[in-house]
Amino acid sequence: MNNMIHLKVDDGTALAAYVAMPQGEGPFPGIIVFQEAFGVNSYMKRVADKLAASGYVAIVPELFHRSAPEGFTASYTDFPSVRAHLAHVTNETIEADARACFGWLQNNPTVVAAKIGCIGFCMGGKAAFLTNSILPVAASVSYYGGGIHLLTDRVPQLHGPQLLFWGGKDGHIVTEHRDAVIAAFRAAGKPFANVELSYGDHGFSCDERAAYNAEAAKEAWAMMLAFFANKLG
Repeated sequence: MNNMIHLKVDDGTALAAYVAMPQGEGPFPGIIVFQEAFGVNSYMKRVADKLAASGYVAIVPELFHRSAPEGFTASYTDFPSVRAHLAHVTNETIEADARACFGWLQNNPTVVAAKIGCIGFCMGGKAAFLTNSILPVAASVSYYGGGIHLLTDRVPQLHGPQLLFWGGKDGHIVTEHRDAVIAAFRAAGKPFANVELSYGDHGFSCDERAAYNAEAAKEAWAMMLAFFANKLG
């Protein structure tokens, strides 16, 4: 079952989210899926559908709901269309939306309340990291999460193990940024897995982007599924 739901956020706003459900009665582990900057588009929905096919209840919140109409998406070649909405997305709004989704999963009888994780891509990669720092998720995955290197003070607060994917060809997240993140994990003694795919660029996992790399995407997806199976299974 795949459908849109609407949640109340603790800042008084209303949040639309795409939900993908596995077949069967469950209960199942749950995963919050955080979008790229281009909206909850067909790619993000397919990510949720694939996770559901692997046995997870997946929920994808529309992080632009405070400034954009429900269902907003933009072309991967039209970054100017998303820039105004990005200005309304802050750490605080991400955290509020994450709490709403986490609460929905915890109160859903088809979800194992102690087995909730999160995953995000690009902007959503940072959102997954932030969520791990404020909520008791059992595991978190960040694909090329920009800005995490500016949030290393959050590392000691992380609740679950963190899997980090980076593209070695990524000109947006440079080696120094990645090194700063990993150094913070080591200093805090927090569990993490760090994967740099030297032949991947920023956005390598998305088959709708020019940077898509089928080999890197397939390998990262397999590692991510193994990580979630170990932590949420």
